[in-house]
Amino acid sequence: MSRPLNRRLAEIRAAKEAARPASATAVMAAGTEALRGSGILDRIPGVGDRAPLFARPSVAGPTVRLETLLKRGAVVLSFFRGRW
Repeated sequence: MSRPLNRRLAEIRAAKEAARPASATAVMAAGTEALRGSGILDRIPGVGDRAPLFARPSVAGPTVRLETLLKRGAVVLSFFRGRW
């Protein structure tokens, strides 16, 4: 996979949107626009900002700690809204 990550992610997004019912995509888009309109983007960390240290349970069960992950090197965080 030699494609840049942003291109691969755009392809995945397009494939998911094509497979999803249009009504679900509309609900998701409306929710996204409502969040943007709320001003929340002015209060969230941006790309390259340092995240606060956190600990959260993983899907597999054990707690994941940012501090532990950082000891192994750089960490990329991605957040998903989950199911609608």
